[in-house]
Amino acid sequence: MSEVADWLSYTSPISRKNAAEAVFEDIRSAITSGRLAVGTRLPAEAQLAARYGVSRPIVREALRSLQTLGLTQTRTGSGTYVLTSAPGPELRYGGYSARDLIEARPFIEVPAAGWAALRRTGQQLARLLELCDEMDREEEPLKWVNLDSEFHSMVAESSGNAVFSKIVSDARDALMRQSELVNMMAQRRAASNVEHRRIVEAIAAGSEEGAIAAMEAHLGQVKRVVTTIIGEDQPHR
Repeated sequence: MSEVADWLSYTSPISRKNAAEAVFEDIRSAITSGRLAVGTRLPAEAQLAARYGVSRPIVREALRSLQTLGLTQTRTGSGTYVLTSAPGPELRYGGYSARDLIEARPFIEVPAAGWAALRRTGQQLARLLELCDEMDREEEPLKWVNLDSEFHSMVAESSGNAVFSKIVSDARDALMRQSELVNMMAQRRAASNVEHRRIVEAIAAGSEEGAIAAMEAHLGQVKRVVTTIIGEDQPHR
């Protein structure tokens, strides 16, 4: 029996809650431990779904995050292969590197939050509060990521500065992929929900200083997780 077949033979059903995260973490562990060696073709989605007792879309979500992390590569018509046993400093989200986002976000989203505290409309504030409530209730990782993306876009829009809003909008896909990976790796949704609400509370109070501090704290936590993922104190291209 091959190593892949041997690994696959050990069924590992998981609970429905946070299922994609559990699938991601189990496969990631098998890769980083060397049980699934570099060059190995992973089992088909249907086989993985049967192993974990979940749907194929959940497996697909986990595989997407493994590829974003740089551990695997999906080749059209061939399958998904293990590329490396450890993520490196070249971590990218589409056209942006981890370094690009970490360096740029504090200069865009922090002042945007401050201006939002001074300029937001009642409608914008209402939507930000709704998004906080929706993220508190949401348990599906990908749906939460979509809400998270809308939250950061809405903060930028609420700043009343078209440049901030456009930059966040242009980077939205990369920010979503980073958010998805961070939450797959560190299960930070609950902590992020608290941080998001603090940002909105400061915006609601009209506190420029409070909104700036809350956004700085939130982005600082994201930076901490990303630098842990790539195994360096400072991410590089």
